[in-house]
Amino acid sequence: MSTQIAASNELYLAQARACLNVEDCESIYDKWASTYNAEVGDSAQNYVAPTLVAHVALHQASKINPSGKSSVILDAGCGTGLVGQAIAVTGAKHLIDGLDISPAMLDVAAKTGAYRSLAQADLTRRIPDVLDETYDIVTCVGTFTLGHVGPEPALREFIRITRRKGIVVATILEQIWVSGRFKTEVEKLKEEKLVTVVSEELIDYVKGHGDKAVLLVLEKTDRGLKQ
Repeated sequence: MSTQIAASNELYLAQARACLNVEDCESIYDKWASTYNAEVGDSAQNYVAPTLVAHVALHQASKINPSGKSSVILDAGCGTGLVGQAIAVTGAKHLIDGLDISPAMLDVAAKTGAYRSLAQADLTRRIPDVLDETYDIVTCVGTFTLGHVGPEPALREFIRITRRKGIVVATILEQIWVSGRFKTEVEKLKEEKLVTVVSEELIDYVKGHGDKAVLLVLEKTDRGLKQ
């Protein structure tokens, strides 16, 4: 990575993690979209989280539909489509929709060809135009981090739109797992018998920064959640 590109990545990352509102996030990612993949994909950054989540999603899809039937997946906070691409390159024929706050990032994601549909959405609010129990799997990578999206209402919304016995796979930056009340919200969902925790593992996130994240896998119970 050139010094100029590295400096650009550090600038945008710092700005993104310092966002104070949704409008700030949208503006920063719109500016970052054209160079985002080159920057985070560089070996100096080594942003491994999208690939790790894609592998978990594929494993869960094989359990949900052991006959090989295509799963319907929502990539929430899809950005430029790194998770969708990581799923698609395996040859798996799943149907993937994507949501993101940034139109420019969605434009890049569209060019991957990995997505059935893409739409702009603010994940700090109720997800519009998505019915209860629509998806087999919801993935969310790089969205539960500093200056971005909190646990409420996002986690409950993911559960709402996931089918019963469906799966939510999400990364949460380690430093906000407790302080950002993500752990508390997961405990609430468990207490309300809306989910079971399949796994909760600390993983490498952006190796170049030394960032780690909690890789959270939730299964929606038969009781489910409708609003």
